[in-house]
Amino acid sequence: MVAPRVAVIDRSLCIREKCGYVCMNVCPPNRMGEECIIVEEESRFPIISEDLCISCGLCVKKCPVSCITIINLPKEPDAPIYQYGVNTFRLYGLPLPREGATALVGKNGIGKSTAIKLLAKQLNPNFARFDHKPSEDEILEKLPIEQRRYFAQLKEALKISTKPQMIDKLREIFKGKVRDLLKQSGIKRDAIKIFHLEEILDRNIPQLSGGELQRLAMAIAYLKPADIYYFDEFTNFLDIEERLRMAVLLKELAEKKRIVLAEHDLSILDYVSDYIYILHGEENAYGVVSGIKNVRTGLNEYLQGFLRQENLRFRDYEITFSQYSESEIKTAIKIQYDGLAKKFKGFAFSAGKGAIRKGEIIGLVGKNALGKSLFIKMLAGVEKADRGKALGLKVSYKPQYITAEEMTVNEVLQGDLNKKTLQKAQRRLKVLPLMEKKLTELSGGELQRVVLTRALGQEADIYLFDEPTAFLDMEQRFEFARLVRNVISESEKAAFIVDHDVVFVDAIANRLIVFEGESSVEGKASLPMSKRDGMNHFLQMAGVTMRRDKDTHRPRINKPGSALDVEQQKSGEYYYS
Repeated sequence: MVAPRVAVIDRSLCIREKCGYVCMNVCPPNRMGEECIIVEEESRFPIISEDLCISCGLCVKKCPVSCITIINLPKEPDAPIYQYGVNTFRLYGLPLPREGATALVGKNGIGKSTAIKLLAKQLNPNFARFDHKPSEDEILEKLPIEQRRYFAQLKEALKISTKPQMIDKLREIFKGKVRDLLKQSGIKRDAIKIFHLEEILDRNIPQLSGGELQRLAMAIAYLKPADIYYFDEFTNFLDIEERLRMAVLLKELAEKKRIVLAEHDLSILDYVSDYIYILHGEENAYGVVSGIKNVRTGLNEYLQGFLRQENLRFRDYEITFSQYSESEIKTAIKIQYDGLAKKFKGFAFSAGKGAIRKGEIIGLVGKNALGKSLFIKMLAGVEKADRGKALGLKVSYKPQYITAEEMTVNEVLQGDLNKKTLQKAQRRLKVLPLMEKKLTELSGGELQRVVLTRALGQEADIYLFDEPTAFLDMEQRFEFARLVRNVISESEKAAFIVDHDVVFVDAIANRLIVFEGESSVEGKASLPMSKRDGMNHFLQMAGVTMRRDKDTHRPRINKPGSALDVEQQKSGEYYYS
């Protein structure tokens, strides 16, 4: 049995000899002659004994770079199934694939990807033992019956296919053309049409956009012959139509095979899944896997922050949805913008004149490659329009794609920023623990939170956010939505936000601009319209109807062709029925 506490040291922050090992010097057990905190001979990093630690918190408070986390667990658990090293993240329990689609739900850094790697045999259970690498027989002996049965089947003949979370690595691993990678993966040409890859077959993989790369990664994993399929975050960079198409494909696959997916788009995850495991704990410290639940019950418990069967509250607040959407506001006009137009070789875009009001947030929705990012760039003055002018005002612009530079978070958040707003964003987006880290050391979600914090902290007349929810988990998405609403409302500024998560857009926007046309050929932006009209028009083009859950009011996608889907299409109410 392990001690009922978790001690984690972030070695990317720890400065070792430079601070004179403050943690060792202030530790009460150390001062009493015990070796609660010692120095590892080879690495010279401090190591905290979780057995001897008394959870006084002095090492946490006195550490000059805030690299130590001490957590008292609610109860004494069994040994972790996997731990990355001494004083590092560990996972308790393991989800198992069931017939149909099984989802893993939880915030970032809680163990979803670790669980998938264990199930896909990319990691082997080590039960927090670092002095001995257990053999396969030893692993089987230590596992509970159900897990033992799964790993025994895996050892014998079970075939696995995995779509990893970090699709960017494809650019590093394979520099050739899409056609060559598909051929190497054994994928036939007729199957390529399913994922709409025909137009990019002769493009080099490093040149692909995020959406194209995601579709390629999904095609390789989906079309590989296997017994069990694992999909880790498959909606990033995809528009609503592409997300729904992926969801339909996964649902069809789940009728024949077992699939497991980790995903943050609530409506898509709800649509695909039959069962759910909730992962809870402390970000980047430890994760605990709940018992299996049916999809509706599991998602509602996750939103409520309370596991009924386990009688455990893992969050001190609920994620709530109003029965009604964020409504249109009737404040004075803040900014009027010109009609805009831009032509490239093979693509033309146009948008009419419009206006945004004080304290208003306008959501931009539509398929990929219709000009949403281009529209934002022209407003910001980053891209020069052929017709019409940039706003000519002070603009804070958060681009779609972010490049990590060799500088610390602390350095990024310096300069002429609104200190009050900056501090609020740092606290609510949990950026403070990252201050001493370099951008190149951050995960996708951490980097996104840092860039969003800086964008919100800038003094500006208008704020432009392009796909702010990419890599953010559900909790972070709704926290960001509340934060932006609060900042824009209090300051009477205004914002345009591009995003593909319909639930997020519904929670944050007052009005919508709908983009339509033919992807990569022609795009046209509507004038700002009411949420009801905009969402109905947008979802009608996407061929999707949605309803609200009767208990939590969370938006849910209707099954295509269901009685409710047909009824809502006939009435023209694709969402707000």
